[in-house]
Amino acid sequence: MRIGLFGGSFDPIHNGHILPVLAAREVLDLDVVHYLPTARPPHKPRGTRAPAVARYTMVELALLHYPELVVSDVELDLDRPAYTVDTVERYAAEEPEAELHLLLGVDSFNDLMSWRRFEDLVGAVRLVVLARPGERGLDPAVQAAVEGARGFDLVRDRSVDVSSSSIRGRLARGEDVDAGLMPAAVLRYCRKYGLYR
Repeated sequence: MRIGLFGGSFDPIHNGHILPVLAAREVLDLDVVHYLPTARPPHKPRGTRAPAVARYTMVELALLHYPELVVSDVELDLDRPAYTVDTVERYAAEEPEAELHLLLGVDSFNDLMSWRRFEDLVGAVRLVVLARPGERGLDPAVQAAVEGARGFDLVRDRSVDVSSSSIRGRLARGEDVDAGLMPAAVLRYCRKYGLYR
């Protein structure tokens, strides 16, 4: 079994979180990708805008049409910040025969050496970097460190140019959100419960 792991705050989830993952799943022949909304992201000391349960629900709504993409609550049951290395080790213990692949963006890849237990993380999982055309390059020092471990795959995809912060801004101002930016069910959920207003 080839399992992809894709973590984030998903505040809110949008098509830029979905389309590159679908491309990576196809290119790397992953059986399933687990989305891991985190209750307390360690890199966001001020927290998230929407509560953890709302972000989990939005991811569930966004993935309803993609049976190969599932949402996991593994990082929601923690009373502390969730660290990726802990999550990877938990999956490795529960699925010892699985090949684990950690999906992340270029910025996260370039910042990896500052992550908790970096060496253990890159030794436990194959990395998959989701890059958009024209995006800045990969940090050579991180590349060298990762290639000395399990290595990485680079997947380029013509993704949607959108960010969670730009969607939050549009929702806060009461502006329309283009249908191509996020799943309609997620947008309806945000509006129904007044998220980001």
